[in-house]
Amino acid sequence: MTNSTPAPRRAKRERVTLETNISVAINLDGGPIKLSLNQGFFQHTLNTLAVYAGWGLELTVEGDSQVDHHHSVEDTGLVLGEALNECLGDFSGHQRFGHSLAPMDEALAEVALDVSRRPYLHFEATWPQPMTGDFDLCLVEEFWRALTIKAGWTLHIMLKHGRNSHHLAEAMFKSVGLAARQALAPRYDGPFSTKGLL
Repeated sequence: MTNSTPAPRRAKRERVTLETNISVAINLDGGPIKLSLNQGFFQHTLNTLAVYAGWGLELTVEGDSQVDHHHSVEDTGLVLGEALNECLGDFSGHQRFGHSLAPMDEALAEVALDVSRRPYLHFEATWPQPMTGDFDLCLVEEFWRALTIKAGWTLHIMLKHGRNSHHLAEAMFKSVGLAARQALAPRYDGPFSTKGLL
């Protein structure tokens, strides 16, 4: 089965609500990374994700940080997930699967990824410290859940061990990036599926 609708591999999306104003432009094949967020640690982790995935990513996030960062983090996952989905067109031109083990000092994260239009998140993480700076680490799971739903990813994230929450989070975003680099790499002979369709 040949690729009937070549994937654009780039997309732009916006989301404007009473709580957030978010715009994203992504290129799966690389380009500049320009991030402007209202939360420093979250910006750091998204930069890490883009670098290790090999994406070009331009992202601006404004949100109701006077409440907390929940809306900004979750809505960023939604918008980025929509853009990732659009990048793949009819889902017939990518490798589909990725796996990674990524260490960060004493921390180790493992990720398995299937980009198959089957949204599912398995998330195993224990944070030794609940906050990194002013960032509440419980929001990391909300980000990945929102992204997987919109992107059509089956994503398994397991933090294997670690004592420093910053290191654990950074290892996680590195590992997802490395798995995404594999799974989203171009494939030129149609959908990678026994069904012949994703």
